Amino acid sequence: MSSLQIGLIVAGVLLVIGVIVYNAWQERRLKREATRQSVAAPTDMRVARNPERVEPTLAGQGAAATTADDGLPAFRPGHARESAFEPPLDVIPPHAEEPSPHGPGRAEAMPHGGRAQALESNVDAAVVPPAELAPVHAAAAGTRQTAMPDYEIECLIPLQPAAPVPAVAVGAGLHARVGKPLRWFGRPDARSDWQALASDTPGRFADIVACMLLADRNGPASHAQIDNFVRVVGDIAPTLPAAFTPPEIAREVARAEALDRLCAEVDVQIGLTVQKPESGSIPGTRLRGVAEAAGLRLGGGGRFEFAHEETGSVLYTLQNLRPDPFTAESLRLTATNGVVFVLDVARQADPARAFDQMKMAAKRMAITLGGELVDDNHRPLDDAALASIREQVVSAAQALRDVHIEPGGARALALFSA
Repeated sequence: MSSLQIGLIVAGVLLVIGVIVYNAWQERRLKREATRQSVAAPTDMRVARNPERVEPTLAGQGAAATTADDGLPAFRPGHARESAFEPPLDVIPPHAEEPSPHGPGRAEAMPHGGRAQALESNVDAAVVPPAELAPVHAAAAGTRQTAMPDYEIECLIPLQPAAPVPAVAVGAGLHARVGKPLRWFGRPDARSDWQALASDTPGRFADIVACMLLADRNGPASHAQIDNFVRVVGDIAPTLPAAFTPPEIAREVARAEALDRLCAEVDVQIGLTVQKPESGSIPGTRLRGVAEAAGLRLGGGGRFEFAHEETGSVLYTLQNLRPDPFTAESLRLTATNGVVFVLDVARQADPARAFDQMKMAAKRMAITLGGELVDDNHRPLDDAALASIREQVVSAAQALRDVHIEPGGARALALFSA
């Protein structure tokens, strides 16, 4: 073998070794780069929420946590789900002691520039220009405040007429439509209680305040809606005449969005499904008879409703497992493969008790119709699983209270309405 051949062989071997070493180096470099990218990547890959903020929580057998429509736990027992935003509500202990000179709760917790209305539980503060407004008291979170302006969930615009005026003087505002619920309140003087105004409310009022809800299940109040609200009040003010200081719209939009996010974190509905096994179906006429025998009545929303005997408030509903709403005609002509009992936790004064009633009704209906009681994944629900779901209901109610929204209270009924 000549020296040229030996040289060529050695060169070939070195070339092969070089290629192998280079490939190994490239592979290690790419792995290191991938590792760095995975560490730097965000870990919270949440998808956009359903704008209706309805979260049917159909917990599986032995489930430990309520799930939202993004697949993440809605909250740990007793705590709202961790998130990056700052709640718009002033954090005040539910049973606070006498308020400090700086206001209730934490002295530094002035909500959004301190433009809160001085609307205390005894309503002894006067409506004053926004720069002088003080934080709302924790009592506003309770059911006692059904006829009270609520700065923490509403955009408030105070009006101070040059002389007391009757309620009919703001009649155009009473019937205005801006896309979110409006409320008007008045009082004869600073020492009087606020009164919800209607066109026939008697008396004359020295202080008037217009209120627009900042968020509900249709989402937060938009810039256009708040602008329309300000325009409505601005048109009425000179007719009284009354001093009028419009709010900063961008700030109110930010408050609305923050409030909507907060409500989305604690908005939970619990469902129990009764379905026929395999390809079975339930005739509509049979279903209606069984539902009405159980105290449910067909409502206008395409579902049956079970109402409290004394208050008339809806405790839970029964809806079609299929997307079709129930109507008298559809129940007469068609059948369904199942139904869903739904408990709206936020709208119940005693969610755990309402769940117990719904659970018993669902069990009885499953037996009567020859169906199965299952979760959203069609897994049978035994007593242990139902007990776990009840714990979720209790946790959901506590999560609401933690942010000063009393289940079934005035705040809850406003924020968790469509």
